[in-house]
Amino acid sequence: MLAFAAISDESRAARRASLPDEDLLLRITREDKDAFCTLYEQTSGAVYAYALSLLRHSQDAEDVMQETFLKIRGAAHLYTPQGKPMAWILTITRNLCMMRFRQQRRTAAVSVEAAAEDPGFDRITDLEDRIVLKAALESLTPEESRIIILHAVSGLKHRQIGELLDLPLSTVLSKYSRGLKKLRKELEGKL
Repeated sequence: MLAFAAISDESRAARRASLPDEDLLLRITREDKDAFCTLYEQTSGAVYAYALSLLRHSQDAEDVMQETFLKIRGAAHLYTPQGKPMAWILTITRNLCMMRFRQQRRTAAVSVEAAAEDPGFDRITDLEDRIVLKAALESLTPEESRIIILHAVSGLKHRQIGELLDLPLSTVLSKYSRGLKKLRKELEGKL
């Protein structure tokens, strides 16, 4: 038991030694490059791991990690000493991850609208087929049409469509199925 306590004390001391202290941030404010490098060495692994746990994509996590350190370098003067610089650093990381989520949603929303407005009819070379398909899609509700286009043309999975359109998966599946039945009936009547 005594050996375990000694190991725990040693590992706690090592962890404390590897955590950034407030002095590093003050030195970064004075444009001390060595202090910035030390901070990066001490915290980059934790920042990357935290970003990866939120974003679940390694390239995005690396980007956020780099953005975090750029933000730290530019905003070190805004840090108010509270004894926990790592909490401040991870807060910056979390905020950047949330910004990335919002940007991805906006981009996805724009592409959803673009896909719904132009579902790829330009790939259909026969003019009659294009007219029939467009008319068939117009027989659907806008939501059914959007779901079918996002799945068939954009290749999104039903779960992703649900997240994009803020619908439960069961609703997406039922609207997709109902829409396909309507399309079949509409196309059978036209062909």
